[in-house]
Amino acid sequence: MTFEELKLAPAILEAVREQGYETPTPIQAEAIPAVLAGHDLLAGAQTGTGKTAAFTLPMLHRLQDGWEAPKRGHGRPIRALVLTPTRELAAQVEESVKAYGKHLKLKSAVIFGGVGMNPQIEKLSKGVDVLVATPGRLLDLADQGHLDLSQVQILVLDEADRMLDMGFIHDVKKVLKLLPADKQSLLFSATFSDEIKELANGLLRQPKHIQVTPPNTTVQRIQQTIHPVGRGKKKALLVHIINQHNWSQVLVFTRTKFGANNVAEYLNKHGISAMALHGNKSQTARTQALEGFKSGAIRALVATDIAARGIDIDDLPHVVNYDIPNVCEDYVHRIGRTGRAGAEGQAVSLVSLDEEGFMMAIEKFTQQQIPVQIFPEFMPEPGEKAEPIAMGRQTLWGGAGKPPSREVMAAAAKAARQEMMERIREKKAQERQAKPASQPRTESAFPEDEEGLDDDQPPRLLDAPNAQPGGGRRRKRKKRGGGAGAQANGGQPRQGGSGQPRGNNPPRQPDPLRTGIDALGERGGRNRHRGNRAGKGGGGIDPLRTSFGRIK
Repeated sequence: MTFEELKLAPAILEAVREQGYETPTPIQAEAIPAVLAGHDLLAGAQTGTGKTAAFTLPMLHRLQDGWEAPKRGHGRPIRALVLTPTRELAAQVEESVKAYGKHLKLKSAVIFGGVGMNPQIEKLSKGVDVLVATPGRLLDLADQGHLDLSQVQILVLDEADRMLDMGFIHDVKKVLKLLPADKQSLLFSATFSDEIKELANGLLRQPKHIQVTPPNTTVQRIQQTIHPVGRGKKKALLVHIINQHNWSQVLVFTRTKFGANNVAEYLNKHGISAMALHGNKSQTARTQALEGFKSGAIRALVATDIAARGIDIDDLPHVVNYDIPNVCEDYVHRIGRTGRAGAEGQAVSLVSLDEEGFMMAIEKFTQQQIPVQIFPEFMPEPGEKAEPIAMGRQTLWGGAGKPPSREVMAAAAKAARQEMMERIREKKAQERQAKPASQPRTESAFPEDEEGLDDDQPPRLLDAPNAQPGGGRRRKRKKRGGGAGAQANGGQPRQGGSGQPRGNNPPRQPDPLRTGIDALGERGGRNRHRGNRAGKGGGGIDPLRTSFGRIK
């Protein structure tokens, strides 16, 4: 089949030829006719299958067929809306809209957070036919009255499963309320959880179902390998693998933001040019990192799952799972970065004893047995055992076999907290030596973000002059001892029940080392009766909640 057989507009076919494409991919061959016929669509397609063109080409065709020149004094109404989970993906989808619609009279725009609103508002005020957006920024501008979605004819939800994973599903539902009921809706997702099916049932009307690969499986052309590794040896093994195979372009996945920074720093110190990509980076820094990676100036891009969603490189040859995901669907998304557009790819997983259970669950989920390759010098030491993994405030068991008792988990948590405190003290001492006295002091509490904590994560900086480790600002108290009561007491401060001067009691601060179990014993109420909840991947999430980083 050729694109000409799909009966697309000549101007669109010309743009497709200019992009160098002649034959549609399987998802394009099935989706384009369905969209042109006006059907709603539920498509299961992984990254790299050509799904962006699968909805962009027929969307542009339908919009061009009904295009009318806007009347004088009236802006163009938004007639197509594409929602994506990340700003990088939004930018790349809009690039595709521009490339395939370059010979059409349609206008497009992209809006996302992390950049100023004013340029986006100005472009919207001039009118656009196709709007590509992330849910958060779209709602912000809608609430301010800068855009009208009442005339949207086509809605596309791209990578809907990632929107769910990133917590955007409520924002998506708010957006849906702003749209007309009579519209064509297209939903694309690499995996289909119960939540995605529920969303589809409420959004789509008698949709056409397209599944270009079996559900919950990985692309067969990707060569997957497991490398067992001992605790504390992952960074060295990563350097060894990259140098041994002389990889010039590799995408490395970590569990946390600081983990990405840490690995990138290690690679640079060992002669491998690398940059980190995560949510704490500015949009400019993220764009520079992606451009450097695509151009070959950077050999290794170290990223978190969320940040990597916008990476679109057709010929990316290698992906490394530095940290094994505890959510099986994340593995599918990660390795889907390679082996795209018919090319071959290689996915390597560095699996410690702490993560064997995660890997076993992934093999079951993807319906395959992944080959294992051993590097003897990087294997676990004799007697080394699996330990719990801390993810934010949750303690996960990722080892093979039955999780240990709560007592063992608590003991491991205590040891990890002690180790974490020692690392924080060392880090603070190093910062005091390296920074001038004018620098803001550091916080002793454990920083946290939506992607979890890392055992090497340094303490945060407090910029506010009155900020305290427990949060908030220091409250100025009136000095005691100046009133009549003090005079009656011989000018001494009043004493509490313990006989100690109240003025000398330190302000009560939350103890960062307290676990959720300690707190449960004090809070009482319904929190005391929370049950265990099964997690995805290798084993359930133990209700023991901690505030330390990943145990090593």
